[in-house]
Amino acid sequence: MSGTSSPEAVKKLLENMQGDLRGLSLECRKKFPPVKEAAESGIIKVKTIAARNSDILAALKENSSEVVQPFLMGCGTKEPKITQLCLAAIQRLMSHEVVSEAAAGNIINMLWQLMENSLEELKLLQTVLVLLTTNTVVHDEALSKAIVLCFRLHFTKDNITNNTAAATVRQVVTVVFERVVAEDERYKDATDQPVAVQGNSNRRSVSTLKPCAKDAYMLFQDLCQLVNADAPYWLVGMTEMTRTFGLELLESVLNDFPQVFLQHQEFSFLLKERVCPLVIKLFSPNIKFRQGSSTSSSPAPVEKPYFPICMRLLRVVSVLIKQFYSLLVTECEIFLSLLVKFLDADKPQWLRAVAVESIHRLCVQPQLLRCFCQSYDMKQHSTKVFRDIVNALGSFIQSLFLVPSAGNTSATPNQTGSNASGNTGAAQTSPGVLGMGGGATVLPAFEYRGTWIPILNVTVQGSAKATYLEMLDKVEPPTIPEGYAMSVAFHCLLDLVRGITTMIEGELGEAETGSQTTAGTTSLLTQSSEQQDLQSVSDQSEKELVSRAVWEEMVNACWCGLLAALSLLLDASTDEAATENILKAELTMAALCGRLGLVTSRDAFITAICKGSLPPHYALTVLNSTTAALSSKSYSIQGQNVQMISPSSESHQQVVAVGQPLALQPQGTVMHLVWILGLKPGVGGALKPGRAVEGPSTVLTTAVMTDLPVISNILSRLFESSQYLDDVSLHHLINALCSLSLEAMDMAYGNNKEPSLFAVAKLLETGLVNMHRIEILWRPLTGHLLEVCQHPNSRMREWGAEALTSLIKAGLTFSHDPPLSQNQRLQLLLLNPLKELSNISHPDIRIKQLECVLQILQSQGDSLGPGWPLVLGVMGAIRSDQGESLIRTAFQCLQLVVTDFLPTMPCTCLQIVVEVAGSFGLHNQELNISLTSIGLLWNISDYFFQRGEIIEKELNKEEAVLQKQAEEKGVMLNRPFHPASPFDCLWLCLYAKLGELCVDPRPAVRKSAGQTLFSTIGAHGTLLQHSTWHTVVWKVLFHLLDRVRESSTTADKEKIESGGGNILIHHSRDTAEKQWAETWVLTLAGVARIFNTRRYLLQPLGDFSQAWDVLLDHIRSAALSKNNEVSLAALKSFQEILQIVSPVRDSEKPDTPPAINVSVPVVVGTTTATSLGRSFMRTDSIGERIGRYSGSEPPVITDEIEDLNLWWAAWNSWYRIGSESTRPPVTCDKLTFIPSQPFLTALIQIFPALYQHIKTGFSMDDLQKLGVILHGAVSVPISSDASPFILPSYTEAVLTSLQEAVLTALDVLQKAICVGSESMQIMYPAIFDQLLAFVEFSCKPPQYGQLETKHIANAKYNQAEWVALNYVPFAERSLEVVVDLYQKTACHKAVVTEKVLQNIIKTLRIPLSLKYSCPSESTWKLAVSSLLRVLSIGLPVARQHASSGKFDSMWPELANTFEDFLFTKSTPPDNLSIQEFQKNESIDVEVVQLISTEILPYANFIPKEFVGQIMTMLNKGSIHSQSSSFTEAEIDIRMREEFSKVTGCIASLHRRREIEWQMPSSTATSNRNHICFKSCQHSH
Repeated sequence: MSGTSSPEAVKKLLENMQGDLRGLSLECRKKFPPVKEAAESGIIKVKTIAARNSDILAALKENSSEVVQPFLMGCGTKEPKITQLCLAAIQRLMSHEVVSEAAAGNIINMLWQLMENSLEELKLLQTVLVLLTTNTVVHDEALSKAIVLCFRLHFTKDNITNNTAAATVRQVVTVVFERVVAEDERYKDATDQPVAVQGNSNRRSVSTLKPCAKDAYMLFQDLCQLVNADAPYWLVGMTEMTRTFGLELLESVLNDFPQVFLQHQEFSFLLKERVCPLVIKLFSPNIKFRQGSSTSSSPAPVEKPYFPICMRLLRVVSVLIKQFYSLLVTECEIFLSLLVKFLDADKPQWLRAVAVESIHRLCVQPQLLRCFCQSYDMKQHSTKVFRDIVNALGSFIQSLFLVPSAGNTSATPNQTGSNASGNTGAAQTSPGVLGMGGGATVLPAFEYRGTWIPILNVTVQGSAKATYLEMLDKVEPPTIPEGYAMSVAFHCLLDLVRGITTMIEGELGEAETGSQTTAGTTSLLTQSSEQQDLQSVSDQSEKELVSRAVWEEMVNACWCGLLAALSLLLDASTDEAATENILKAELTMAALCGRLGLVTSRDAFITAICKGSLPPHYALTVLNSTTAALSSKSYSIQGQNVQMISPSSESHQQVVAVGQPLALQPQGTVMHLVWILGLKPGVGGALKPGRAVEGPSTVLTTAVMTDLPVISNILSRLFESSQYLDDVSLHHLINALCSLSLEAMDMAYGNNKEPSLFAVAKLLETGLVNMHRIEILWRPLTGHLLEVCQHPNSRMREWGAEALTSLIKAGLTFSHDPPLSQNQRLQLLLLNPLKELSNISHPDIRIKQLECVLQILQSQGDSLGPGWPLVLGVMGAIRSDQGESLIRTAFQCLQLVVTDFLPTMPCTCLQIVVEVAGSFGLHNQELNISLTSIGLLWNISDYFFQRGEIIEKELNKEEAVLQKQAEEKGVMLNRPFHPASPFDCLWLCLYAKLGELCVDPRPAVRKSAGQTLFSTIGAHGTLLQHSTWHTVVWKVLFHLLDRVRESSTTADKEKIESGGGNILIHHSRDTAEKQWAETWVLTLAGVARIFNTRRYLLQPLGDFSQAWDVLLDHIRSAALSKNNEVSLAALKSFQEILQIVSPVRDSEKPDTPPAINVSVPVVVGTTTATSLGRSFMRTDSIGERIGRYSGSEPPVITDEIEDLNLWWAAWNSWYRIGSESTRPPVTCDKLTFIPSQPFLTALIQIFPALYQHIKTGFSMDDLQKLGVILHGAVSVPISSDASPFILPSYTEAVLTSLQEAVLTALDVLQKAICVGSESMQIMYPAIFDQLLAFVEFSCKPPQYGQLETKHIANAKYNQAEWVALNYVPFAERSLEVVVDLYQKTACHKAVVTEKVLQNIIKTLRIPLSLKYSCPSESTWKLAVSSLLRVLSIGLPVARQHASSGKFDSMWPELANTFEDFLFTKSTPPDNLSIQEFQKNESIDVEVVQLISTEILPYANFIPKEFVGQIMTMLNKGSIHSQSSSFTEAEIDIRMREEFSKVTGCIASLHRRREIEWQMPSSTATSNRNHICFKSCQHSH
């Protein structure tokens, strides 16, 4: 409307109307003046309407009679051109809906006149259609007149007009009924629904109906009248009508508008009173007619069935049954009975064909069939319609085999519609064979007793697509192709079975789901029919009771007919697809009967299936063993004997075994059949065709080979049906299969033939289909399969493992009720057989087991829950001797667990994960796996650390439960590392595992494990409770140290050539001893580091001092080992623990209480040693975890005394290391162990740091001990191998690191003594003694026991020789230290008392007396200068203490020293230059000058004997002797000239002095002496 009522559309309409009227006026101007005038007045009228009205369309409609009038008058002229113009204008008005009812009546009258004059017939039909479809203004008589007009045009002589009119009639009839539907929709909410009034057949109108409904009623009534060849009531004016057209119209109305007939009782009345009697009446010729009877004598040709009428009647009947069955129960009974009669053999072939097509339409509507059963078969005195239909189909099929096709003379299959060639010769030679391209193609067909009927592809399964019911254009009966009726009937049976089975099983499933008593329903299905009734009354609702009764009646009504027909077709079928469909139908019916508990019918179908599986001509009654030859059917097995086995009373199965006669039970027979056919188990236990079995007793035809998949599927379905057995029957089945399997296992012992796997495969299949109740059969099933897995035959046990693992995986993925997460017992039950497989030693079984574990982890890992211990146990059960591939697979599983599933498993399983990971580390098959497993342990520890609180909470909760259970049983809770907390036990277990790996025979594993262990303790140890550290120290660390020390000391020293494969080993690791040395180093360093970093945790433990002693003992034993690497590392560990200082004292504690975890870095002390002079910061939090270590009690801080004891224990260890390592060997050979320089250096470097802690109690004895070690250390020679790296060039005056360290140690001591107490200062002489001993090394190098040493210049590299050190720089540096120290301490009481000066002079006398014979010239020169410095300080002190006698013995020593030096016996070297000689002489002069300044002036205070010695010496020096040789004299003169002058001068001066000693005036004497000395100096 919106399109035609818009202003633009209205404007266009007005223009067109005026144009039409002007055109009409023009055309009629000459011949038809009245029409012209009417047209012109019409133009004025239109313009007036347009000008005066706002709603132009409404005004036009109101005045439509006047507006239309000129056009009606134009049509009355009967001029074609004018008529066409007017009809077009009228159609335009109608399309804009501006025609009133009155105008419409006038238009129809005008059209009627045109029709009677046969003018513009097609235009008329078009105009009527537009008029009736655009609005509803036409009704009653006008409508009937319009419809009659169309009918009359249908029967003209022009085909085009006829066909157009037929289409128009159909459309008009549809429009009439669509108006009813629309009218009902408009009035559906009205409260005053019209009351249906029952009228008689003569009534021409129904006053209670609304207008549109009344029109439709009258139309439908008249259609019935017309089909019945009666006069119409409403369609007045009808002159002609065909019955076929009427039936088509009736069918379309009934099919398209069923709701009209169902909602209006008047229409229902028409159905009952008009349509049904009409149909029955028209069927009369078909009922009475008999095929083959003489029809020529019949005077009435109506009596012969007429195909177009009969086919249309059947279409109407199909619609009536489908749409109006509920209204026409009785009538439908008649119709259905007629349909059944039309299948009789004496009916025409075309009639039977369309009848079977009609029945097919019913067979695809199971709900309709159900209604038939309820309405007829279940009523006492009613026709058994449903049963009759099925039986009639069976009889029909049977008749097709028995009665030759009448009317179809051609027996060739070329009429099938397939692309067959015209080679009739081939067709006649062999029915069913088509000659195609020179080859032979067998058509699918049924063949029975010589009758061959092809199977045509007539329809798709589940749809009833008819061929002959759709032939509306045919007048003569069509030729029905051979096999068509059979094919449709065959599809009827299949669709019938499929439909009712699907419907009943669907409803049955809904009933079971809705039922509250599931168990009752399940048991109900296994009971007999009578028991079911009793059970149903008590348990089911009334509705379910009715439903069950209907289901049973449907099956009872149809099964006999179905079985007979299907059995016949099965025998006759030569097509595999048809045979399979028949067997499926029988199997489906057997299953349905079984579910409904209909034992008789179920057994009958099973019997039929079994019969079909028997060879032909086999009587079912023969139940005892009989043999017969097989015929050569296409699916037979040829050349074998056949045995029929009696079925058990329970299963009602009849099966045949092929092969030699065997007295086996039915299952055994099936197994034998499977073996003969060569079927092999596949996925899920289904048997699949394998390779042909080799052997003389087996001949399988090619045809049989193609049938094997079918047999395989049927066998599978047989065992799938076990899900419907009750529990007891299922157990019988399992036991029978187990018995068969045991027999097969016995047969497979001792031979290599292919074993029978039938029983194993079917045990798997049975288990899979009964997964919903797996609990009741799991133990016997898996118990037997575990036995199979141990069988020596690899194929047998492989399938045992396949079946077992498949069942376990299926059980875990199945949706159990309740789910496995809520049914832990079932989950453990399912997983237990997987664990049991670990007891089997066959590698192939273990591989299957581990692959199963991997798949379970990948699919079910998140939901294993309580099953984790079992799964982890499987991985952990792998041993080193079980092959690399097995270990690799198991380890793959473990990696998956650690990377993905740690957070999902119960925390109680974490300890098992640690143990399993540790066990893989110990496997020696694959080094990479061991190393990776150590990495996994680190990952696990990291996981513990990150989720510590959650794990701890869960473990504590579990511990409480276990504790309670233990108390209830009255036993102690037993677990490793008790009584540590559960979380700490987890850590200790991890540490213990790593500890085991630290002593693995493989070096790489030991190294990796050691690094991981100490990293873990270092990184995560703060999580442990305080008390647990005791266990860590004693059970983990010291236990590990003991084992490593033991292994290291007993390791083999034999050289290892290679590390496996082509890997070369470095010489530092080419023996087991050296490899263990590395482990010892790593372990000791790790333990020392923990003692260092965790001292604040360890010291509060009660037995820290014992632990300290044990650690020192380990350090000592390592330091004293004969391996340089270990010993040096031990000292480094010693250095590390010496960096530990006392824990924070009370006075130094931070304000924060220790119980609160606040990180407060605290400087814990510094050491002042030269080499270790750095401060150490401890970054561990002071309060870190302290609050949880011991509850509310803070750790006890040890006191100073205990702390001091620790350091003294360290000193004792150091002393023992030093004394034992520096003690010279008793015997000397090539194997003598000499400590290395780095070791000795490290040893000595420890002392300064250690001394800082013990200096308060350091005594003279300790100093003596130190001296021995220092002396021994510097005495040790160097190996010639190492000398190039340690010794400087012999000419360089450089100290070695060891010598530096020794001097540093003494320096630390003397500095401490300097600021120390008086009691400490008595140690000065001892220090001097030590230093002076070192000074002597310059001339007399120390001897290291009996060891022979060589000079460095003579030593040969890479030979086992020992090289003496160049001690000159060391001795000289020592001498410098002595001089410096003496300068500071000359006046000290102890220094004076202990005659230090005398000792210094005595020591210096050695190089001074040697002079030119000294190893180094610098030595005696340094000795002279040192002597001069010492005497300049010491002589005044000696003079001061002259009276005490403490220096009495010093003077003779000094005189001898002067004598030995000034008058040396050594000769200068030949290459000495004159300048050098003069320098040396100047040194002698300095000595003499010292005598003159420091000794002679103070002769009063010096012993006379000494002065006398000096004077004698001076006199000796003043004698200037000449040498006989010129050269010598020259040299001697040069050398001694100055010396003689000085000594002579001093000697004469001293003689004068002696004279003047008796003079009274001492002053004058002194002055003279002075003057004399001065003059001596001038003369010199």
